[in-house]
Amino acid sequence: MIKNIKSIFTTALILSAIGVAQAQDKDNLGTEVVNVVKPYTPEIGDAFKVKATPSLNDSVNTAKKKVTYGIFSVPVASTFTPAKGKAAQVEKAKRVKLYDNYVRLGFGTYTTALAEFYSNFEIDRDSNFGVYLNHNSSQGEIEDVVLDNQFYDTDLNLNYSSRNRDYNWHTDLDLGHRLFNWYGINDAVAASPTLTEAIDPVHSYFQAGLSGGIEFNEGFFESATARVGYFGDSYESSEIRAVVAPEFMIPITDQKISLDLKLDYLNGSFDRNYRNSEAIEYTHLIVSANPSLQILKDDLTLDLGVTVATDLNPDADKTDINIYPSVRASYNVVDEYFIAYGGLEGGLMQNSYQELATENPFISPTIDSLSPTDQKYDLYAGIKGKLSSAMSYNLRASYLAQDNRLLYRNNYRSASETTITGAENYQYGNSFAVINDNVKTLSVFGELNFDVNSNLKMRVNGEVFSYDTSIEDQAWNLPDFKASFFADYQIDEHWFAGVTLFYVGERNDQVDVFTTSIPSNPQPVTVESYFDANAHAGYRLNDQLSFFARVNNALGNNYQRWVNYPVQGIQGMAGATYRFDW
Repeated sequence: MIKNIKSIFTTALILSAIGVAQAQDKDNLGTEVVNVVKPYTPEIGDAFKVKATPSLNDSVNTAKKKVTYGIFSVPVASTFTPAKGKAAQVEKAKRVKLYDNYVRLGFGTYTTALAEFYSNFEIDRDSNFGVYLNHNSSQGEIEDVVLDNQFYDTDLNLNYSSRNRDYNWHTDLDLGHRLFNWYGINDAVAASPTLTEAIDPVHSYFQAGLSGGIEFNEGFFESATARVGYFGDSYESSEIRAVVAPEFMIPITDQKISLDLKLDYLNGSFDRNYRNSEAIEYTHLIVSANPSLQILKDDLTLDLGVTVATDLNPDADKTDINIYPSVRASYNVVDEYFIAYGGLEGGLMQNSYQELATENPFISPTIDSLSPTDQKYDLYAGIKGKLSSAMSYNLRASYLAQDNRLLYRNNYRSASETTITGAENYQYGNSFAVINDNVKTLSVFGELNFDVNSNLKMRVNGEVFSYDTSIEDQAWNLPDFKASFFADYQIDEHWFAGVTLFYVGERNDQVDVFTTSIPSNPQPVTVESYFDANAHAGYRLNDQLSFFARVNNALGNNYQRWVNYPVQGIQGMAGATYRFDW
């Protein structure tokens, strides 16, 4: 069958060829090119590399022609004449002349005298020596007060400071003398000429101290301060206190590790106690260390640390080592407009006769329990910041727990004493004892600062207190509220003025009621709140000479700062200040 198929295929091919030949003979169709295209499959071998610089087959190679440029200047006539420039006038503030020395003198009612002198000597470009003398006195003359009530306060300070590339240091010598009177007797004693003539209320305080400090510009030893001082009175009381406090700082990237050390030595004696002639002696050495770590992260500042302290008292049965928290934190919630802060801190605080007599000069020189205050903790939290570019605020609440806090309470005579004749000058109900108690204090504080402009600044604040005592019936002579207001106004180039207002709430105390030579039992008393308004004004004649006038207790209130101790009424003073160079 295959053979038949081949025969058929061959016969058909011959017939087709014969048909084509006959057709060409009949009609010539011409020639035609037929392109046969087949699919192209590329291979790697078909690729070729294009040369980076092709060869030129042109018979003529044209070279670049050098082009030369030139400027043809033609003068042009001009009638324009530029005006001369004039610098703008800038008003410069007059440079304030600073003087190295000044003297101030003032005199006022109640035979009041004020004297101040300051002088600074530049030894060389890195060293200075200064002298400061201050005296303030009054002859008293308080209305309805029988005993002498004058006072004066005189201080002298000599200081030297030096600065160089590696460290700065300074030293100070302080000398002082203060005089006060125990004039605060009640009406029953004041009505008895026999008793008042037996009282010599004058007593004096003396103090001398040498202190110094050094600050290093580099290294982990950051600074150190030291002070040794003497304090005594006209009743043979004496006290010596020495304090050394070095500080170390080690910066680590954004964190700081600090270590504050402190040695606080106190030794003193009183000639007698309040009840009898037995002498009193006391010695305390507080050794404390406060390591802390400061963490700075974005808007958060955190100080984490502890305080370790002990009182090395030779008269104590045992020595306790106290550990207190030392944590402080602040966080910028909204930049400088809202800053939240808080802390938890404690410590062992030294109490000295000098500090107590400075706060209350009418205490008796018979303190039999002068020991440190153990501040268990001070827990506080608050917010501060700016309300505007001219107003800032601070709000804080705190809870303070203190063991052995010292309070002032009016002295009274014991029932065992049968006569008041021949008593010490401070044993007529006219002095104050120091009482120890464990006190917890809850307080809320608020403050507003106003920087209206460079010429007017104001500040107002207030604080409310609530006390809880463990031993005593009351937190003696601690106020339930305090407030103050300050304002300074630079009226113009010459005139200036200011106002200071104080308000102190009620306090509690005890007093004896003397009906005969034997005192009765002590009775509680409330010391009324008081408001004290003060104002001052001045005129600057020139850079060197200015005049001032001031009024204290402008409302004339004869209030009592301490029970049975009225203050002077309205007080006026005027004076002048002169600045100069040697």
